[in-house]
Amino acid sequence: MGGTTERRSTNGGSATRRDRRLRALGRLVRAQGALRLTEAAQALDVSPMTLRRDLAGDESAARDLALLGGHVTLASSAAPLAARGGRYVLDREQESEALAKRAAARHAARLVREGDTLFIDCGTTLPYLVAALPEGIALTVVCYALNIANLACRRPNTQVVLLGGVFHPSSATFSAEAAPRHLRRLGITRGFFSAGGVDPGRGASCWHFHEVPIKEAALAAAQCRHLVVDHTKFGRAKPAFFAPLSAFDSVICDAGIDAATRATFAAPPLDVAPRHTGEGGGR
Repeated sequence: MGGTTERRSTNGGSATRRDRRLRALGRLVRAQGALRLTEAAQALDVSPMTLRRDLAGDESAARDLALLGGHVTLASSAAPLAARGGRYVLDREQESEALAKRAAARHAARLVREGDTLFIDCGTTLPYLVAALPEGIALTVVCYALNIANLACRRPNTQVVLLGGVFHPSSATFSAEAAPRHLRRLGITRGFFSAGGVDPGRGASCWHFHEVPIKEAALAAAQCRHLVVDHTKFGRAKPAFFAPLSAFDSVICDAGIDAATRATFAAPPLDVAPRHTGEGGGR
């Protein structure tokens, strides 16, 4: 009996140590953004295998964290992924034009069908698309951003292909030399693309040059291609252009787009979400 009591005490001590580690790990991730598993283990003075076991547990602290691509991040799609010196920072962009982004993304989600293999780009608009995907259908989601993978992994009947490589904290994306080749071998039925700028003459652009080869490869592989943006992106240009607007089958946006901008679109077709009460919009 005394042995049983001792074992319970020992198990309780292990659980307490595990809880302390998970709470400490959560604080690290919130402060620094996504961490390599090996770096997190070193910071907590345990082995990577110990942290893997901790993260596989049922404790609430474990459920708040996710292990993806060898990195520990917050399970929430709004994980603060900090950048050091970057011009575009994912967590800073999360709340910018949130209603407009959600409206455009929900409008895009209606195009998805049972059995589709989707490429879903990075950024802060397309997480709303993942959240709006039709329930109860089988899908494959190909992505290279942690916030997209975090959401897609929670969907039932969904196979997630996360392209790995070097992690870029400012955009929470991965890049690797082999990623474009891998993408071109996939049977992508529909691609949803994001952009930081949309110019009718020059095309779609983004902040980060490492994203361009992946976007280009996905555009080449996808049978149908849709650019999904909020109205504030029109008339802007970011440093890295990745495609002319003619590369897309449609440009999907919220109802905040103004009449002058609408008039510049002949091809590809502009697909505007209906305006809903409370939706933000431009004039």
